[in-house]
Amino acid sequence: MIIQFNTDKTINGNQRQRDYFATLIEEELERHSTHITRVEIHLSDENGIKEGSNDIRCLLEARLRGRKPIVVVDQSDTIEHAMAGAIEKLKASLESIMDRISDHRKT
Repeated sequence: MIIQFNTDKTINGNQRQRDYFATLIEEELERHSTHITRVEIHLSDENGIKEGSNDIRCLLEARLRGRKPIVVVDQSDTIEHAMAGAIEKLKASLESIMDRISDHRKT
């Protein structure tokens, strides 16, 4: 699984942060890793340099073998919370898709 990390100009995407989030995603999505070819992380600050609540946006796009990409978005006050929320949404979407695939194969 390839993990691509993208940030806007207001978020510092240093290597340590990239490594941390890549490891987090690999661990959290390990169960589905054989189906995922790539995960793209897009972090942005919706208010730019201005302060605001829930202004950090995390968009995750998972590319699945032979299927359309799955996109989820979460917003929070911190990068960590936005990432955690997006990962949970992505895991729920993947579970739903894998359950449908499994049910389809049984019939």
